[in-house]
Amino acid sequence: MELREQGYAGLTMDGVAARAQTGKATLYRRWPSKLELIVAALDFAMPKVRVPDDRGDLRGELLDVLHQLAEEMASVSGEAARGLIAELVRSPALARAIRPFLADSVIAPTLEVLRRAAVRGEIPVSALTPRYASIGTDLLRQHALVNGNPVPEEVITEIVDGILLPLMRGLVTT
Repeated sequence: MELREQGYAGLTMDGVAARAQTGKATLYRRWPSKLELIVAALDFAMPKVRVPDDRGDLRGELLDVLHQLAEEMASVSGEAARGLIAELVRSPALARAIRPFLADSVIAPTLEVLRRAAVRGEIPVSALTPRYASIGTDLLRQHALVNGNPVPEEVITEIVDGILLPLMRGLVTT
């Protein structure tokens, strides 16, 4: 809450301690710096996107993954994480510290959806890369950063139907 309201630059250990109704020393015993506190908060709050059930439906499963991410991004922790992104340019230390969290809890579930589709012959095996798996989530995040949350249903559908499926299906089999 404090991060969402104050932003990274305005966040202080005093403010966090006051909101948590604890002493600043208690915070510093666990998190020696503001940066370490933010990293721990991100680790706790990062989206927990699950692999959808295998329905034999690439489109439906991709929609499921993106809907889960959109819901997480619209949550309180998602809003706070979005605010951190603006700070990345100003703070290289913050960028280095949170890069593992941005690089991406959604890739593994998406890769599993793509793997199952490749086994069924819907897409070529060449689509099974982290880069291809991140395209939909990157587009969704970009939309949320520029336009805010919640991400409209039609945007999610357009990403899947107009970009992901044509791209994946059009890849050359290698």
